[in-house]
Amino acid sequence: MSTERLLNTMRVQRAIHDMTQGKVAERVGVTRKSINAIENGRFVPSTELALKLSRLFGVTVEQLFQLPDPE
Repeated sequence: MSTERLLNTMRVQRAIHDMTQGKVAERVGVTRKSINAIENGRFVPSTELALKLSRLFGVTVEQLFQLPDPE
């Protein structure tokens, strides 16, 4: 697995949907700490979790998560 940070729009999506990290975590079955780690680029979610998050926010996985541009 790459050590590159996975960019994401989690904070933006939470704000749009007026959801706390705790509420997102509850809805997708993980801890609030996991959501915080994803938002801060310290944890790359599994494919299943990425799909659950994208479904929760009503966006595609690509809209929620992006790879950084190569240098």
